[in-house]
Amino acid sequence: MKKHIKNPRKPSIVIGKTDHERLNNVALAAADRFPEMSDGLLLELERARLVADVSVPANVVRMGSTVEYDTDTGDTRTVTLVFPGDADISEGKISVLTPIGTALLGLAAGQTMDWTARDDRQHKLTVLAVTEHPAAETQVSRSAATSNLFA
Repeated sequence: MKKHIKNPRKPSIVIGKTDHERLNNVALAAADRFPEMSDGLLLELERARLVADVSVPANVVRMGSTVEYDTDTGDTRTVTLVFPGDADISEGKISVLTPIGTALLGLAAGQTMDWTARDDRQHKLTVLAVTEHPAAETQVSRSAATSNLFA
């Protein structure tokens, strides 16, 4: 009898059309240099439910959102999801092209997501709260140019 490996079902995610378009461009621009991260982001974009930007609920992680989450190790962290050129871990700004950044994208407060770290270890996170970053729109428009994505 064949053993079935249980793959946990991923939670549904919501992404606004503008973020979706910009993130698709980011993933495609990163494909040559960072193929695994690019593929991971493209897969999340493909499974996302697209909505008008104004229809993204306030409790959903989008670009520029500040997110508080718990990890399977019991840690609680607060980070801001940003485009690659704006990432600075010392300031709590994580790139959407990191495994955890991709995992957070589109999740709502209360949702749990399994994700795989770069060292292939499996982790789980639960979003506790989402707040909008005050400069989210400025940040998105400044960072969306693919010419300086990896500066």
